[in-house]
Amino acid sequence: MPWKRLASAVLLAAAAAVLPPSAGVSATAAPAETRVDIDVRAGLAGVGDVAVGVNHAIWDSQLGTPAVADLLGDAGVTMVRYPGGSYADIYHWRDHTAPGGYVAPDTDFDTFMAGARRTGAQPMIIANYGTGTAQEAADWVRYANVTKGYGAKYWTIGNENYGNGHYGSAWEADDHADKSPKEYASHVVAYSQAMKAVDPTIKVGAVLTMPGNWPDAIVGSGDQGSWNQEVLTRAGAAIDFVDVHWYPGGSAPADALDRTAHIQDAVYLLKQQISQYAGTNADRIRISMTETNVDVGRNTQPGALFLADAYSSLLAQGVFTVHWWNVHNGLGTVSEIAGETDYNDYGLLSSGNCNADNTVCQPPMNTPFAPYHALSLVGDFAKAGDRFVGAGSNDALVSAHAVRKANGDVAVLLINKDPDASRTVELNYHGFTAAAGTPSVASFTNGADGVATAPAGSASSQTLAPYSISLVTVRAGRTEANSPKAPGKPAATVTARTATISWPAGPAGLKYEVFRQNGGTSEQLGETTGTSLTVGNLDPGRRYTVNVVARDGSGRVSPASPPLTFTTGTPGSSTCTVKFRDVNDWGNGYVGAVDVTSNAAAPVNGWTLTFTWPTGWQSVSSGWSATWNQSGRTVKVTSDGVLAPGATASVGFVGNYSGPNVLPAVFDLNGAVCTSV
Repeated sequence: MPWKRLASAVLLAAAAAVLPPSAGVSATAAPAETRVDIDVRAGLAGVGDVAVGVNHAIWDSQLGTPAVADLLGDAGVTMVRYPGGSYADIYHWRDHTAPGGYVAPDTDFDTFMAGARRTGAQPMIIANYGTGTAQEAADWVRYANVTKGYGAKYWTIGNENYGNGHYGSAWEADDHADKSPKEYASHVVAYSQAMKAVDPTIKVGAVLTMPGNWPDAIVGSGDQGSWNQEVLTRAGAAIDFVDVHWYPGGSAPADALDRTAHIQDAVYLLKQQISQYAGTNADRIRISMTETNVDVGRNTQPGALFLADAYSSLLAQGVFTVHWWNVHNGLGTVSEIAGETDYNDYGLLSSGNCNADNTVCQPPMNTPFAPYHALSLVGDFAKAGDRFVGAGSNDALVSAHAVRKANGDVAVLLINKDPDASRTVELNYHGFTAAAGTPSVASFTNGADGVATAPAGSASSQTLAPYSISLVTVRAGRTEANSPKAPGKPAATVTARTATISWPAGPAGLKYEVFRQNGGTSEQLGETTGTSLTVGNLDPGRRYTVNVVARDGSGRVSPASPPLTFTTGTPGSSTCTVKFRDVNDWGNGYVGAVDVTSNAAAPVNGWTLTFTWPTGWQSVSSGWSATWNQSGRTVKVTSDGVLAPGATASVGFVGNYSGPNVLPAVFDLNGAVCTSV
């Protein structure tokens, strides 16, 4: 969606009027009961020092102003991105120009850095790939970190460069004759070498696409693989992180709010791609998400709810920084969402401008929109040094996230996505004892002017208003001095049915407990005084996430280890072998091929192959060379043919997906689990 970056050349005109606020939607239904579980033994990602980010743009005349810098600082912003989306690929930092675009006065790099410092945020700088050079980028590093001493650590090479026309859609400037991912990757290597020759301490990122989003999995003309595969294979050794964007789309507020469920699988697939293609020490490569927003309700409560849910979900999965597009953007088509005026503005803050005939105007300049208040709650919720822990809800319209604070307290972020009904939430803690008393609750409700903070409810029960976000901070009822330190990150060796989990040794005398994550209620898999544990009775081809907790002789318990995610295999030998392939992908569907080989000693007269889609957004639309049927997520492929010993039957289908396309890994032929290759 490139137009959002380019449509704001005159976006910050003065406001002529302010629309009166609309009345909020009141709850008419009795509060529904919702169960939320929080398990501190289910450790997720830690929160770093640049977790909460936003975008700045050089066409924004408010960039770097004290008023904006202070608003961002108050919201807990710790990273700001410059010079702004697609403008990065036409921007030349030395003379502060963007040929073909608008540059506002007083938005040069030094002004940006002054604002970032006032905010207390680190910069994320986009080096110009589309119309720039490696030398220009290296000179920028020299100016920033040698001449000026800014210590700018994070640098990305370009912005959405897969949108250069190579796959058909062209919004990103790219002067290179060859617009392939191979060419981009070669320049990433050159940029990285030139920039790190100036300052070896910087971190360099390459542009990838989010799995499940265009053009993920598409192989362009003349390419050997998809954009992500080509870039990682050719430039993986030269980069420190990958940079992705995510706009979930949808024609109604509920669409984007539902699609936060895609995040865990999308990040999992991206990590798989990095591991598979980026070469030696690929696990050093981190992930940044430097643009996200919604299509409906950008300035009202849907945008706020999405921001809180998406930031928390992404950070919990190990994305090291998440950025909203944008600080300011400008008036769009005005509508009413959940009783509130929505200006269809990507900005966190009002631009104060009006439509062409001045009949509709935004609130005064820098008035915070609803997503800003959600951002401030996230800034309070996820601070550097905190660690996300498992949280789960039994209600599809209530999202729950939790962090364990450095002092042992637990903060719980509760998001009620129901626009009409409140929820009474029962909070259940595992591995944590809450202190008595009334917790502090910070809430943002539909139509409110800001976040309200007051003691409310109890550690075990909270009432959520319709379309609201609540941050509940629960004090620890018991603190234990000299508790063991968290064990180091585990590793695993797996078979189809077992996993041997190991971890670094700690001090003598500790007992270790291994837990499997299951939302907010972990399952203990076993315990040992050693540093490894073999777990049996696992399902073939299934993804598991585990943590290790240490307990000393006095019963004091450590925080959870970093999480380990592994997938069990399929039988090394079986009466059948299956090869499943995505042959030709177009971004939301593909032609699939399945080869079924019989390893049985006798002919198989008629066969049924069964598999289950990993997600609810995958389906078969048609198939051939057999009879294809899908019920729920289960697919059955039936043939009356004969499979002779050693023979292979090849069947095909057209598959659809509307989210991350995690391919099935386990196949059953006439009741036997096959070997997958």
